[in-house]
Amino acid sequence: MLERLNQAMDHIEDRLDQEIDAAELARIAVTSEYHFRRLFSALAGMPLSVYVRRRRLTVAGAEVLSGEHTLLEVATRYGYGSGEAFARAFRAMHGIGPGEARRDGAALHSQPRMSFRLIVEGSVSMRYRIVEKEEFRVVGRRARVPLVHEGHNTAIMDFVRGIGPETLTRLEALSDQEPRGIVAVTDNLDDSRAEGTELDYYHAVVTGGGAPSGPGDLDTLAVPAGDWAVFEVSGEFPQVIQYLWRDVFTQWFPSNPYRSRPGPEILRTRPAEDGSRGDAELWIPVERSTR
Repeated sequence: MLERLNQAMDHIEDRLDQEIDAAELARIAVTSEYHFRRLFSALAGMPLSVYVRRRRLTVAGAEVLSGEHTLLEVATRYGYGSGEAFARAFRAMHGIGPGEARRDGAALHSQPRMSFRLIVEGSVSMRYRIVEKEEFRVVGRRARVPLVHEGHNTAIMDFVRGIGPETLTRLEALSDQEPRGIVAVTDNLDDSRAEGTELDYYHAVVTGGGAPSGPGDLDTLAVPAGDWAVFEVSGEFPQVIQYLWRDVFTQWFPSNPYRSRPGPEILRTRPAEDGSRGDAELWIPVERSTR
């Protein structure tokens, strides 16, 4: 998998002055575009689109300093429709406009070319199982919240505090299959998974039953049948959960014959009384890889 990812990175380098198609990159990596974007973001620490833009502006910066072409020629070569658009993007990365950089011979920022390799430490065993589930529903309360990679997500905490105990009791009565009890469900994430992008968060239960009884104030998400990779972890909250998400994409997927597929991600937590530690299960929709 990593070898094919690096072949996709070579493809990017060969076409920095052309349109780069994420679907073609996924084909080279022998995976789906959905999984390729998510895996790239986890491995690189930035969205694919950001990396491509920064690499283009790095190479364009060198051409600006060389003085061999006009600024408009450089802008056009690297996909900018006008000198103004190029100047804005150039300044956002380098902190100085292209005209100033050429005139003053300023030092510019550089985005190094990336390649991927897997470092196997062997110090932590990742516990997982594959579960096949029929179609089910997520039923609960939903909010649109920002994505936070490290630390507490205050938007989610404030949202959950606003859910009354009577609603939680109604929800728990609907839970009739794994993962049981109240769960945290994330859906409709931006492909980049960049910090601050928004997602749908459900404080909900998983059920295969009929329509919930009582007031019609609950949100419902239909989830089609498919396979799920279920990861188990114990440790300090919330760090152990956030690190698990990272490790699943940077370590487990490159080492196993599965890829992520579109669908919600489900987190079931069982914290200790003081909330500082606990156990968790992370459910991620997967399918067998064709590689």
